[in-house]
Amino acid sequence: MRNALTMAADRAHWERTYTDKTVDQVSWYEPQPQRSVELTEATRLGRDAGVLDVGGGASSLAARLLGLGYSDLTVADISPAALAHAQTEIGSDAARITWVEADIRSHDFGRWYDLWHDRAVFHFMVDPTARDGYLDVLRKTLRPGGHLILATFGPQGPTQCSGLPVERYGADDVQRVLGDDFELLSSSLADHHTPSGRSQQFHYAHLRRRAKTLPT
Repeated sequence: MRNALTMAADRAHWERTYTDKTVDQVSWYEPQPQRSVELTEATRLGRDAGVLDVGGGASSLAARLLGLGYSDLTVADISPAALAHAQTEIGSDAARITWVEADIRSHDFGRWYDLWHDRAVFHFMVDPTARDGYLDVLRKTLRPGGHLILATFGPQGPTQCSGLPVERYGADDVQRVLGDDFELLSSSLADHHTPSGRSQQFHYAHLRRRAKTLPT
């Protein structure tokens, strides 16, 4: 019961966030997701690879990847308002993307993806139960051999965002949390400039899930 209440409260929080503010007013807004595009291209996946953008309702990443020829794109977000905004921005091409309203700590996507992209969701998983739920869904959704792009606040990043506490991560922290079944391929820090003009340190990690025999 407690988990259900927590998830409902979180969903209400993010829905208020995206209805009280325009997308370009939230602190994590970026006009162009250039670093995410570069890391996606660095995976060398084919244009028909399954790509899942977690918490991507307010991001233009899916639109950018669609323009680059990626054809199997899914955007998941807990906020219907965020998803609706993204679909409106893309226009008629939104029909070429799968949109999923989902709590990433519990959702069953019912399929494998070749790439899991997350910018600014995982660092909200402060509670161990929430973090474990996220990682469980990740392992049920990202195929062995698949790629993970994880962007969180870096070691010198904020300790709160949108009125909520966050975790800060460096390369060693990410590897420790994900465990030995993920191989760290690259790690970098970047300064994100919020719409209000503040600077926030982000950490970008590109990892690959170690290949193993799929369950039958």
